Amino acid sequence: MRRLAGEKLVLASHNAGKLREIRALLEPYGCVVVSAGELGLAEPDETEDTFAGNARIKAHFAARESGLPAVSDDSGIMVDALGGDPGVYTADWAETPQGRNFPMAMEKVWTLLEERAAPEPRTARFCCTLCVAWPDGEDALFEGQVAGRIVWPMRGELGFGFDPVFLPDGETETFGEMDPAKKHAMSHRADAFAKLVAACLA
Repeated sequence: MRRLAGEKLVLASHNAGKLREIRALLEPYGCVVVSAGELGLAEPDETEDTFAGNARIKAHFAARESGLPAVSDDSGIMVDALGGDPGVYTADWAETPQGRNFPMAMEKVWTLLEERAAPEPRTARFCCTLCVAWPDGEDALFEGQVAGRIVWPMRGELGFGFDPVFLPDGETETFGEMDPAKKHAMSHRADAFAKLVAACLA
């Protein structure tokens, strides 16, 4: 596996929350992380129906356009009683003409669970697929997840996305309430990054 330690990397995302988390995870290895947004790169269309497929699209586009190694994250929440939805379409459920509205998306999920009289616990899992791509076309995939359940009402303002309604197994705080350092240590993204570190950085 190719090494990344000490490299300048492009995060193939315009999401400020992801950029904060990924910078924090990679900085100990001497990696300088810049976002696709900071480089003025466009956002490619995510046309695949899997996390891995969309992660590959984003990473290869950013690596090709920047000439630097790129890392992308495609992630979402899968709710068991909704057949795994919203899954790969998690961000789409939050889209509005004015931008992404995650409180609206969380309310949609809860309303659907109520309409289906889904039994408690309303189990769910956050999933993350990371793709590292190099400008020459080589890539590597790393997958992680964290299990929990959906709770209501929304709790906490420290996370982003669906964090305020996700209670990880064995915890009393949602990801939206949890200290960011604790969340980073146990999240789906941290699980995937541990595998990336073992393969490319350790």
